[in-house]
Amino acid sequence: MNKIFYYSSFILAFAFLSLNTFAKEDVDKIIDKHQSKFEKTALDIWDFAELGYQEYKSSSLLKEQLESEGFSIRSNIADIPTAFIAEYGKGAPVIAILGEFDALPGIAQSDSPFKESYKDNTAGHACGHHMFGAGSAWASVAIKEWLDINNQSGTVRFYGTPAEEGGSGKVYMAREGVFDDVDVVLHWHPGSVNHASPRTSNANKSAKFRFKGISAHAAGAPDKGRSALDGVESMNMMVNLMREHVPQESRIHYVITKGGLAPNVIPDEAEVYYYVRHPKEKFVEELFNRVVKAAEGAALGTDTQMSYEVMHGNYSLMPNDALQKIMHKELSDLGGISYTKEENEYAKQLHGTLLDPKSEVGDQENISPYRPRHGYGSTDVGDVSWLVPTAGARIATWVPGTPAHSWQAVAAGGTTIGLKGTKLASQVLARTAIAIYLDPSIAEDAKDELKDRVGKNFIYFPLLGNRKPPLDYRN
Repeated sequence: MNKIFYYSSFILAFAFLSLNTFAKEDVDKIIDKHQSKFEKTALDIWDFAELGYQEYKSSSLLKEQLESEGFSIRSNIADIPTAFIAEYGKGAPVIAILGEFDALPGIAQSDSPFKESYKDNTAGHACGHHMFGAGSAWASVAIKEWLDINNQSGTVRFYGTPAEEGGSGKVYMAREGVFDDVDVVLHWHPGSVNHASPRTSNANKSAKFRFKGISAHAAGAPDKGRSALDGVESMNMMVNLMREHVPQESRIHYVITKGGLAPNVIPDEAEVYYYVRHPKEKFVEELFNRVVKAAEGAALGTDTQMSYEVMHGNYSLMPNDALQKIMHKELSDLGGISYTKEENEYAKQLHGTLLDPKSEVGDQENISPYRPRHGYGSTDVGDVSWLVPTAGARIATWVPGTPAHSWQAVAAGGTTIGLKGTKLASQVLARTAIAIYLDPSIAEDAKDELKDRVGKNFIYFPLLGNRKPPLDYRN
């Protein structure tokens, strides 16, 4: 009897393993079939280089691609013109694939291994979101076809999420409840190494602080003026003094976005844009309130008026081992990225422009070990990860050692090096989704883990409050 049970269990395990193996081979073939289409999509969005909430061409292109593949489209999600959801399938599990497509301001847009400008652009894909959006859409199409071929129950949704860079597009979508019926969320991000480890991030809250004063001739009647710029500079001075008395994990940074136009005119309007970060949301709120007090003190001391507008707020990333271990296995099975001779030469040239790189050309061939990681940046994926079990991967779309938000990231993202990483990402996402469709208990385990991590008393409230999406925040 024991032997019968043993052999039966062995046969079932072998059958599942075989099914899983064939499923992976099937989806890889589907990805190959759509390669030229989505590589072109990535490069088109790279060329558009549209800022947050202004990604009309990029969003439309992705919608067109997905609609042509049989996905139903819901547009204008959370009153955001460039946000959309593309859906295919029926039943559970419902798997969401996230896609971003916004660029960053003030970055040179060129694929040259040496810094140069391209066209007359004012923005560039220095965080690789052109690949993020196209690669995730690519994976979604592959999953859709796999569901059809195998007559498999399940739903795949592509979430077109705008303005990740300081606009918190996903937060407004989460606040709207569009993730409430999702079982699992999968995403990826361009990077300079390959890993699918459980990763955390900093929570983040930002605001624009606006000072109003009285203009006057700076030489002829200085006593009649009240400088709004003095208000900004006084605030910055106090915040900089504050840095000695904040937790080490904190990050506070700012740019002066308005400070006057002529030295001989006392500026009556000035503005400074602040980011406040910490791994824990509680401390972000505390630090932000101290920054507000500095602004109030600055206004009092300079006899000016101050107001502020919260621009965005993100939770930290919530890791989920149940999902991440599946994604790590799929990435490890696929392996890293090999360069051609020409790509290798290009990579060496680009690598030579980097300041103190932490990785070397060739490291893109490796998969980093599975271990907890913390990133000091922030992402609006964080809010989603506190509501739905979420897993993500970093894929080497950039030359090893390349920092995000750099012209070098823009450059590699416009070449075959970036496209190779995009393909690997689409494979990882599709294979991970298929593993969950074949074994829905993975999603249930992930949900249980999320409940344990957030705690039974957790109530979600966005750090950005009840404000409407700041559709003009880049203007």
